[in-house]
Amino acid sequence: MNLFQAINNSLDLALTSDPTAIIFGEDVAFGGVFRCTVGLQEKHGKSRVFNTPLCEQGIAGFGIGAATAGATAIAEIQFADYILPAFDQICNEAAKYRYRSGGIYDCGSLTIRAPCSAVGHGAVYHSQSPEAFFAHCPGLKVVVPRGPIKAKGLLNSCIRDKNPCLFFEPKILYRSAVEQVPVKEYTMPLSKADILVEGDDITLVGWGTQVHVLREVCQLAKDQLNVSCELIDLVTILPWDKETIAQSVKKTGRLLIAHEAPLTSGFGAEIAASIQHDCFLNLEAPIERVTGFDTPFPHMFEPFYMPDKWRCLEAVKKLVNY
Repeated sequence: MNLFQAINNSLDLALTSDPTAIIFGEDVAFGGVFRCTVGLQEKHGKSRVFNTPLCEQGIAGFGIGAATAGATAIAEIQFADYILPAFDQICNEAAKYRYRSGGIYDCGSLTIRAPCSAVGHGAVYHSQSPEAFFAHCPGLKVVVPRGPIKAKGLLNSCIRDKNPCLFFEPKILYRSAVEQVPVKEYTMPLSKADILVEGDDITLVGWGTQVHVLREVCQLAKDQLNVSCELIDLVTILPWDKETIAQSVKKTGRLLIAHEAPLTSGFGAEIAASIQHDCFLNLEAPIERVTGFDTPFPHMFEPFYMPDKWRCLEAVKKLVNY
């Protein structure tokens, strides 16, 4: 399966195994713009897979109500860039529902899916990575998969998790790779980072598409600089796995964080601050961030905006030569 097929398979299994599960959003009835829900309405019926009005605030609000009433609600926001009208519902209602009601009310069985990040030609409204906005909001879980196997396992976990989850799917990965994905149901742990490449000289941290960029950087650093990189996929933005990164940095003494979102207040800043606090005496160089820039996402200049392998490799050189 490729990534969108893995997502489709996960949603199909959820609808099959859970009679309360419903899927809704803009255009999901015919499969959605990325085909993640294709065939599900035909198989499970119009009362369980259905379109909504073009109103992201309404989609989130409906999902909160449905989950509170006992349904397993799976909402789709067509592009993560357009999740901002729903920000109030997600952060002021979904994230706080259990807390402010003293546990009387609960919308934990709510999962909101949204395609995110750059695709090569999305420009200002179809390329953004908004994960850091939601990482500031206690009560949510925020997850970003790097490929089909992880996508299915993590989405299954989000759907079954009793906390509201945001599941951001890097849209450029939907059709870019095929993996041998188990067809039966399985889950993968949330809030647990993956060490993909073990190394001794520098720790590289990314999530989503950036993991694949950093994997190339690991090889380039080995071939050109004789530098051994340890690559970590953060997997879950909130709550994030600080322990795995800290243990790696205590070994390597250097940390590079790369993400597509802008530099200022990107989630890399939180990682850098936390690791600096916990690993100060182990650091051999200042923590480095390679990110998008503090501008709207450009169309014509997208290749210059992206934290590509060459920018990341330059940062590796800077860190090892500090």
